[in-house]
Amino acid sequence: MELKDAVAVVTGANRGLGRHLAEQLVQRGAKVYAAARRPESVDLPGVVPLALDVTDEASIRAAARIASDATLLVNNAGISTGTPLLSGDPEAVRLEMETNFFGPLAVTRAFAPVVEGNGGGAVLNVLSVLSWLHPGGLGAYAAAKAAAWALTNAAREELAPRGIAVSALHVGYMATDMAARVPAEQKADPADVAAQALDGIAQGRAEILADDITRHVKQSLTAAPNAA
Repeated sequence: MELKDAVAVVTGANRGLGRHLAEQLVQRGAKVYAAARRPESVDLPGVVPLALDVTDEASIRAAARIASDATLLVNNAGISTGTPLLSGDPEAVRLEMETNFFGPLAVTRAFAPVVEGNGGGAVLNVLSVLSWLHPGGLGAYAAAKAAAWALTNAAREELAPRGIAVSALHVGYMATDMAARVPAEQKADPADVAAQALDGIAQGRAEILADDITRHVKQSLTAAPNAA
């Protein structure tokens, strides 16, 4: 997909990876709707702030009406509560699934007709190495991202006949607010991850693996699960 003159909607664009994605899209010549629950928190020059809460269907429909010229959707908004599945708060588990799975699903359903009506384009879903690696302490997040991986693959098949390519970005821990409490030795630079993601969209790649740990885990998927 040609990013110059594309019209992108980036969810969760007010901070972290989403902010870098929005900024770099502008640098590549795209029009960018920087979507956030609080659009007043968007401080990037050159973007159009857009109110969008991925857990609110009315908000999503309103955003799709406003960004009616969109040709690229970036499902970036997400949360991580650090909740285990069995011993954690069930409401936190539901919130992770609502935000990280049902949110991108609802946004994609709303924007797919928009993108198709504008001649086709692309969707990028920001996923995680935890789509495939499922530590118990982050069970809610891993389960939601695994579901979002399935969503991505199914949507790719459904949307291809409508002229919409679907890509997945998988990455480990990044140096962002979301991973601030994670004591990882190395965290990816979100600016570099954003550049890789946009290069992948431009090249029409179905899957973008942004760091070594993600590539290693993907290659290890056929290994037996870790014993308790």
